[in-house]
Amino acid sequence: MRCDSAFAARRYDNGLMRLRIFIEPQQGASYDTQLAAAKATEDLGFDGFFRSDHFLKMGDVDGLPGPTDAWVTLAGLARETSHVRLGTLMTAATFRHPGPLAVAVAQVDRMSGGRVEFGFGAGWYEDEHTAYGIPFPASARERFDRYEEQLDVITGLWATPVGETFRYAGRHYRFSEGPALPKPQQAPRPPVLIGGTGRTRTPRLAAAHADEYNVPFASVEDTAAAFDRVRAAVKAAGRSEPMRYSAAQVVCCGRDDSEVERRAAAIGRAPEELRRNGLAGSPAQIVDKLGRFTEIGAERMYLQVLDLSDLDHLELIASQVSRQLQ
Repeated sequence: MRCDSAFAARRYDNGLMRLRIFIEPQQGASYDTQLAAAKATEDLGFDGFFRSDHFLKMGDVDGLPGPTDAWVTLAGLARETSHVRLGTLMTAATFRHPGPLAVAVAQVDRMSGGRVEFGFGAGWYEDEHTAYGIPFPASARERFDRYEEQLDVITGLWATPVGETFRYAGRHYRFSEGPALPKPQQAPRPPVLIGGTGRTRTPRLAAAHADEYNVPFASVEDTAAAFDRVRAAVKAAGRSEPMRYSAAQVVCCGRDDSEVERRAAAIGRAPEELRRNGLAGSPAQIVDKLGRFTEIGAERMYLQVLDLSDLDHLELIASQVSRQLQ
């Protein structure tokens, strides 16, 4: 294995990349399975543990034992971990009313001692809404209209000073004399993450509301183009606060080709496809590709781990990939 990767010489050009673990528990993971993964993530020194917010499996898996609610799960993890960052990629705006959602996220932030990050998206997976009786706006425009109002509401509730009330009159949501409590532990609020590759509205919403912009499962070139659109939107908005840029990629790391093949087979993917469309290969090969993301401005990488029974995978990444980023 080559340890002196090309990235090792240039990794500090744009700062230190932080690695976070990202799971998809709707594919089949109990709370106990997620807890074991979260504790391993923390013990191995990763920067964060994030999960999707879905109620229905995707693809050819049985999904057993069934879905778990993202914020109920994160509340439990908040009390059973001590320092790892916790959050969602992404909570769907279609799932919850913004008032109770603001309360839930603020409460989990306090339960964690101020370690929550709020990834928030418009919602897209119609089948899970149908399966669980959740209204799903027929048009993408309406979903984004509701999503934009929810961003206004949630950040507005958190920003309202204690002792004052929150009012809001939107097309879809109205608040009158809301107490805007509880407050998150983090001040002025937990970091807000917005993701996606939309060309117009997503960059504008990110510039207005997000602390971090995330591009999921895209090539380096497409990620760079998306980053540039958000940078342009930030500039056009006259924003002074810095934006953090990140990406999410499926990870499949192995000490040799046979280990890569075994891990790829376990998640139903082909090694060569993962090399093209994710982070797959030896630790040195993965470090090199991470270097390409760093060069375009990514400061964090969310490593999607799909086989939660293989905690040795996390140990390998921590010891052989993270080590080269320090």
